[in-house]
Amino acid sequence: MDHSNVWMAFGLTLFAGLSTGIGSALAFFTRNQSAKFLSVSMGLSAGVMIYISFVELLAGAQISLVGEYGAKWGSWYTVLAFFGGILLIAIIDKFVPNHENPHEFPEEEPTLQREIVQLKKQKLLRVGLFTALALGIHNFPEGIATFLSAMKDISLGIPIAVAVAIHNIPEGIAVSVPVYYATNDRKKAFAYSFASGLAEPIGALIGYLVLLPFINETIFGVLFAGIAGIMVFISLDQLLPAAHAYGKHHHAIYGLIAGMAIMAVSLLLFI
Repeated sequence: MDHSNVWMAFGLTLFAGLSTGIGSALAFFTRNQSAKFLSVSMGLSAGVMIYISFVELLAGAQISLVGEYGAKWGSWYTVLAFFGGILLIAIIDKFVPNHENPHEFPEEEPTLQREIVQLKKQKLLRVGLFTALALGIHNFPEGIATFLSAMKDISLGIPIAVAVAIHNIPEGIAVSVPVYYATNDRKKAFAYSFASGLAEPIGALIGYLVLLPFINETIFGVLFAGIAGIMVFISLDQLLPAAHAYGKHHHAIYGLIAGMAIMAVSLLLFI
């Protein structure tokens, strides 16, 4: 473990978490909210997260665990940690009721303007607040993963931070748009979006103060596989359904493929 990377690791995690503010700013400066823009950006986020989960995190977890426990048991522990991460995030997601869950989308294909007209301001504010809360819960383990991966190897931490940052941009849009249209207050909308991203540097701080003294190859392997499972679940359960709901099927797929390509190139640049 390279402790000289600690400030760089915190910086990367802070950058990734506060990228929700970029999404919030994009939402404010884009006068005509485009359903196509949301669809492509969420599909892109899903592609980034799925690609790095399988190519980097899961593969790295297996290397660590196989090195500690041998090919058979190391592979088993990798798989168990991966699906354990999926189970954990599924349980967290289950605690948010469907009618208040920002990851549940209507069956028809609404535009943002139609949504805004149909929903009362009070309900819009409620949706924005629950979105910020749910995304804050999801961002916490991402912060731990980004920080610990950068502490272990800065060349791994940078692409993970980029992946999480790209993922957080549409999250910022998802939080700020309903809050803004409910309150007509850009500062309040930005503040809630910004706060949801703060969960990531908080996760990094917890990782540094609590987990760092106990970190070894086994914990790294389990954490990376678990975070891979969390990212895959978020992509399949939230981002892709959102991309499809707010745009055409091909918009989501084009975004997905573009996200994978961006992540592939970014990983190659750090070899």
